[in-house]
Amino acid sequence: MNRPDINTLTALARQFRRDIVTTVFGAGSGHPGGSLSMVEIVIALYCYKLRIDPKDPSWPDRDIFILSKGHCSPALYVALAHRGFFPKEELSRFRKLGALLQGHAYRGVPGVELSTGSLGQGLSVANGWALASRLDKSARRVYCILGDGEIDEGQVWEAAMSAGFRKLDNVCAILDRNRVQQDGLTEKVKDLAPVSDKFRSCGWNVIDVDGHDISQVMDALDGAEAAKGKPTLINAATVKGKGVSFMELNPDWHGKAPSREELERALKEIG
Repeated sequence: MNRPDINTLTALARQFRRDIVTTVFGAGSGHPGGSLSMVEIVIALYCYKLRIDPKDPSWPDRDIFILSKGHCSPALYVALAHRGFFPKEELSRFRKLGALLQGHAYRGVPGVELSTGSLGQGLSVANGWALASRLDKSARRVYCILGDGEIDEGQVWEAAMSAGFRKLDNVCAILDRNRVQQDGLTEKVKDLAPVSDKFRSCGWNVIDVDGHDISQVMDALDGAEAAKGKPTLINAATVKGKGVSFMELNPDWHGKAPSREELERALKEIG
């Protein structure tokens, strides 16, 4: 796919952030912090790299995307609505009883490949899809966004070792390294640094990027596709709550909705 205009994508990032905070406000609950930190990542995926067809979500040759940190569904749903998988009006019914858009990523939503929310499982499923694609001799690639609090989970490291051992070069994991998890800073809860070296020791190709620089993320996705014989981790340095000053790097905004006054302040800051 040709590179989209970077100014267009930058403007889109602002709109995504507006939609995320508005969606969480409307629900009265949700996870704004980690959704805001991954905006540029989902834009690079959904507006540049992923081979998908909104008119045929089950297209057999599509690429697969898994949001392993499923509580950050607002960012995924905003991206899917933008690409036309469902009407944008559905965002206003997020987390409502009987609505399409559940609080965590839900397989019943067009474009969502896996119900997630029980953390640590996404990379294992990504490996399974990648192995099946290899057996099918398919060009399909599998992308998986992980949270840095999520990688406290032991299953992530079992999956990382398996992907390296099996040389699953059709797997690309993207770590949203926003440095904050539910209970505090990741370095205080369970310091996993140096994360990149840990993945390299499991046989991964690792690319470190500024996760808020869309050009860097797109370059890294190209690099992951070009890498042969190893899975790739894109270690994306981000800021939890990016774009809203009172949410940035603040664990209190891991999982709560803004008040109307806070919403108005957030929208003004995002611009």
